[in-house]
Amino acid sequence: MPLERKFEDVTAVKKIFKMRGRIRAVAGGTSAGKTLGILIWLIDYGLSTKNEIITVVAESVPHLLLGAIRDFKSIMDVQGYFDPKRWNESKHIYIFPGNSIIEFISFDKFGKAHGPRRDILFLNECNNIPWNIADQLITRTRQVIWLDWNPSEEFWYYTEMQPNRKDIDFITLTYLDNEALDEISKMEIESHKYNKSWWKVYGLGQLGEIESRIFRNWQIVEEIPHEARLERYGIDFGYSADPTAIVAIYYFNGGYIVDEVLYQKEISNKQIAETLKILSPALTIADSAEPKSIDEIRLYGVNIFPSPKGKGSVNQGIQYVQNQKISLTRNSVNLIKEYKNYVWMFDRDGKNTGIPEHKYSHGMDGIRYGFSSLNPEVMEKNNLAIQRQFEMNKIRILSDSTR
Repeated sequence: MPLERKFEDVTAVKKIFKMRGRIRAVAGGTSAGKTLGILIWLIDYGLSTKNEIITVVAESVPHLLLGAIRDFKSIMDVQGYFDPKRWNESKHIYIFPGNSIIEFISFDKFGKAHGPRRDILFLNECNNIPWNIADQLITRTRQVIWLDWNPSEEFWYYTEMQPNRKDIDFITLTYLDNEALDEISKMEIESHKYNKSWWKVYGLGQLGEIESRIFRNWQIVEEIPHEARLERYGIDFGYSADPTAIVAIYYFNGGYIVDEVLYQKEISNKQIAETLKILSPALTIADSAEPKSIDEIRLYGVNIFPSPKGKGSVNQGIQYVQNQKISLTRNSVNLIKEYKNYVWMFDRDGKNTGIPEHKYSHGMDGIRYGFSSLNPEVMEKNNLAIQRQFEMNKIRILSDSTR
């Protein structure tokens, strides 16, 4: 029995199973069921073939673990097909009964793409995968290539593939194609209709424009160099609806490297303090809108102060961050996602409001708070107390390093 008949019968899955081109490209908005639908097809293929190789690729292993691998296991569990003995946790490979395999791999360097051939390829969130790597993987695939992405801006699919190939089957999915979506999520998506820029991409699944993005030209690095100097921690508070985001900011070679420390819902102030206290010491700057949380965390022994606030402080902070040379560590999965989707809100007339969209702002706000006390103008005008505390903190760090 084909897998999709046993799985929840949603429109997104039906549309995906009807695709026939060698290149099967699925663009769409948030919660449209793109990845789940393609994984259902891949599982069905793996269960019904023998000795075939299916490769699922994302930009990094953390992205795979939090995305495609988690969804694959969930689908297999729901269907009652998952056999732990057939799953290799270290290699991220599952062997189906007919000896077809599905492997989950990250190709972060061009040379890695020059590997063995495969029968089926799935480039998950393919707009995050460089064209030279995607091209090599596609060339080394014998049968079907699946692509999915949120069309937040133009990338190689629109410039390299769409104008030059005749073997592409393309569809656009939206949240309305996913009847399994719960009502709360549906209402949340529809609450953004007023934001034309956001709604165009994430509601309607249509190609957006890069002008709406707030930050650009950040780089991705593999790890924090040993020579990098820890400067700050930044915290954006959340709890049930939004995650608490903690970021670490390092100075290195004329620029800054930002690393994701924590990104989690329903975490207490005590847990935040415990997280920070086991890390290397540095001044922590947090959202000034929650003074009680800051005071409580300080009582646990954390060197924490509120971020500067006042008229224009948000845009001033964003502008200062924009002026810096910034990299994100590859393991900062949530920060990378926010960076690529952090956009301005637009009013009903299409005018930029100068206010960031909230959905992808948590880690970005944490970065802004951390950088606020690195801005000389802000330090001089608003944060002399933080400056004095920072000088004391540097003395303590030097003292700790000599022990």
